[in-house]
Order: sequence, then structure tokens, then C-alpha cells
Amino acid sequence: MEDLSPKRKMTIMFAIIAAMFFSAINQTIVSTAMPRIIAVLNGMEHYSWVITIYMLTSTLSTVLVGKLSDIYGRKPFILSGIVIFMAGAFLTGLSKTIFDMILYRGIQGVGAGIIMATVFSAVGDLFPPRERAKWTGVMMAVFGFSSVIGPALGGWLVDHFAWKWLFWIFLPLGFVAFFMILFLFPKTEKKPAESIDYAGSLLLSIAIIALLLGFTWAGSKYDWGSFQILGLFATSLIFTLFFILVEQKAKSPVLPLSLFRNDIITVSNVIGFLMNAGMMGALIYLPFFVQGVEGISPTYSGYVTMPMSISMVIMSSVIGRYITKTGKYKRYALAGLPIMVGGMLIMAYMNSVWLAVVAMIVFGVGLGIGMPIFSLTVQNAARPEELGVATASSQLFRNLGGTIGIAVMGTIMQSSLLKNMKEAAASENGFDFGSLDPDLASKLAEFQHPEMLLDQPKLQELQSTLPSDIQPLIAKMIDTLREALSSSLTVVFLWGTALIAVALLLTFFLREIPLRTSNRMPDNEAQAS
Repeated sequence: MEDLSPKRKMTIMFAIIAAMFFSAINQTIVSTAMPRIIAVLNGMEHYSWVITIYMLTSTLSTVLVGKLSDIYGRKPFILSGIVIFMAGAFLTGLSKTIFDMILYRGIQGVGAGIIMATVFSAVGDLFPPRERAKWTGVMMAVFGFSSVIGPALGGWLVDHFAWKWLFWIFLPLGFVAFFMILFLFPKTEKKPAESIDYAGSLLLSIAIIALLLGFTWAGSKYDWGSFQILGLFATSLIFTLFFILVEQKAKSPVLPLSLFRNDIITVSNVIGFLMNAGMMGALIYLPFFVQGVEGISPTYSGYVTMPMSISMVIMSSVIGRYITKTGKYKRYALAGLPIMVGGMLIMAYMNSVWLAVVAMIVFGVGLGIGMPIFSLTVQNAARPEELGVATASSQLFRNLGGTIGIAVMGTIMQSSLLKNMKEAAASENGFDFGSLDPDLASKLAEFQHPEMLLDQPKLQELQSTLPSDIQPLIAKMIDTLREALSSSLTVVFLWGTALIAVALLLTFFLREIPLRTSNRMPDNEAQAS
């Protein structure tokens, strides 16, 4: 496809971007509305599964389709991904119970994983690595744009229409993307038949499922040291070892181990893992500061993260063009990651909403500069015939990093908060309810739970029902709770900073090779070992 005319490539890219935007906007639009949807379906106790099943199915389909698209071409998988995603979205809107939604979101996840795995690989088919940098920046900008308008649009829709329209409103865009890909995307080139690695696919799937479930449930549903969590981790380790043994003998491995003998691919994937672990693990708790510590409503808290998306959109587009122009990429990674570290440090010590906005802008600038680099390095170092599976490996490590980061940061958050609450109770600010009326003491005890800070209407309602003579005590309790939460968030953001700092350190060891001006691998380019 590299030999197509520039005009034909441009029309194909419009089709690819339409497909990717369709997937991305359907993910971001439900973020602000999901709590209300779950409440309507009476499924709060199963809420985590709505997120977990989507994450599991999308991660699995991403890594499995990577190799298959190398064998059979991108077009059939992009088309099937769009169809599966549209079917999942339509069915999700018909959900009558929480179990319906879990099932249909799982179907959506399959489609999303297929789309994400193939669109980035398709860009690699169309453009050589040097020109690809510009389009990688554009695609990052599309992601950023969807994250800007999605939450706000989702909140507005769920306030004015039935929640099912969140899943249905962009279905026409899915049809447009499907027919654009169908008619504009080149026909798949026939390749020699290859055997499908069924055993490796099954073993890898079980290993990933066990690992993700272990980190998702650890510290929330089960203790980290519980039999269930240790059993899941052990299962993941055992099946990973079996997978390695099988892949060494497979004729066409689903995830070739030879990829990881390439130091550029290995280092880039580890950096991507650490970046996502630090970024997702910390940013997931930013609303805790905005809503819990500063008392901002959920509607307005979404505006605090918007500057990050906007700055990321701008910088990723600009940097992509500079990389295409210069052919250099390492310098931008070394520039972007320190800015991300700086943004995360501001988060650790922020004490106002305006400082949080500044942190978001700084972090978004660093993210826009540094994040696109490591997908590009993987694609540039991989052999053209392994482009799909190499791209899938990059996305796999990022997904694992984000999932593990969220779980570990959650444990750090809980343990730090528990410690701070115990210290507050033991200090002179501690509160003794033993001499109070039992009903009043029970109400006051609720002000010692951090979750109360995240539900401002309930907090104000409960506060208004209590006698005026103890209002100063309540105000003091709330201040103590906010201080404990703020201190705990500082610890979380500092851990996130540390992970991104380690990623920055590893970037110095990233070997830079020229960005190819062709998709054909030079014979004398020793990149694979």
C-alpha cells in the first residue's frame, strides 16, 4: 500500500480516522454517565465488571488480531471490528439488567480491540516510519479530541435523553466508517498460507485474563495476600511459562518471542508500560482531589481535565510534523517525559483548582510530546511482515501498565488514607462520640468516611439535618477528612511521578536508529538483536 498515490492515501486515512473516532468517542461519552446508568439498572455491586469485561475483551482481541492481520491483511479485521463494535453498542442500549450490560460491553470491547489493533497497523502499511510520525500525531489528536467532547456530551445527553442514546447516537458514524473502509481501503494482498497458533493464543489469553483479574480484584474484592489473588497470579505465571515453551516451537507464533530480542522494541514496550502505569494510576484519582478535597461538583470537575486533552492534541500534532521533518525522535521523548514528571509533581503538591488546571496543562504538553514516540519506535524497528503483531505488543504492554497501575495506586491510596485517618483520630483532633446520643453519634460517624466527600449533595443534606450547636464540630471533622485525603493523594501522585521518572531514565538507553523512508527493511540494517 506504500505505492498508492498521495490522494488515495489521504482518502484511506479519512476512513481510518473515522473508524478510530467512532470507537474512541463511544468510550469517552459514557464515562460521566455510567454511574447514573448503573443506578437505573440497580447494578452497583456489579459495576466493576462493566469496566473489567471491556478491558479484558479489548486487550485480548488487540493482541490476538495483531498476528492474524499480518497474515490476512488489515481490511477484513477493521470491517469486522466496526461491525462487532456497532452490534455491541446497539445491544448495550437495549440492556434491561446489569448482566445484559456486562455481556454487551464485552462484545463492544472485542470490537474496540480489533479496531485499535488494526488502524495503527494500517497506518504503518500506508506510510514509512518517517512520514508515519505525522499521522501518529494526528491520531493522538483524534483521541484527545474525543476525550474533550465525550464526557461533556455524555453528561448533557444523560440529563436530557434516555441513557440508551449514548450508545446509539454515533451508530450512523459507524456505518459511514464501515462503507469508507469497504470502498476505499485496498484489497487484501494474498499471502502464503500460514498455520494459526491456536495453542499459543489460548495460553496467552488465559495468562492475560488471570493477570488482569488478579490486579483488578486485588485490594478491592479480595486482599492482596488472599488465596484468590495469589492463585490468579500463580495461574498467570504458569500459563505464561507454558506459552513461552509453545511459542518456541510454533511455526507462526501469535506473539513471536523474537520481537523481544530486539532491544528497541523491548525497551520501548517497558517504557510504555511504566508510563501508562504511572499516568493512569495517578490520573484516575485526580477527581478525588477536585471533588473530594476542593468540593467541586462532578459536572465542573470534568472541565479541570479538559486542558490536558487540549494541550495534548496541540502538541502531538506539532511534534508529529517535526519528527517527519527531521527524522529524529529520541530528543522528543527526552523532552516530553521530564515535562510529564513536572506536571505530576505539581499534582502532588497542588492546593487549589487553578493549580490542578496548571498541572493538567503541563502534563498534557509532556504527554503530547512523549507518548506517540514509543509506538513509532516499535513499528520502525519491527520487520514489515511483523508490523501488526509488533503494534499489538506495544498496545498490550500499555494496557497492562494502565490496569496494574490503577490497582497498585488504589492499594497505596487506601493504605495511606487509613494511616492518615488513624493519625488524625489519635491526635488532638480526634473525635469521641461515646457521650453523644447514639443516633447523633451514628450520623456524625459518617463524616469520618472519605467517600462522603465525593457525594456533595448527600454531605450537605446530612449536614443540614444536624443541630446548629455541633456544626463547628462537623466543619472541623470535614476539614480533617479533607486533609487526610489530600495527604493520601500526594503519596499517590508521587508514586506516579516515580514511575514516569524511571521511564525517563530508560529512555536514555533507547537506541535511536534512522526512521525509514520506506516500508522495506534495508538488508544491512541490523535492528533485530
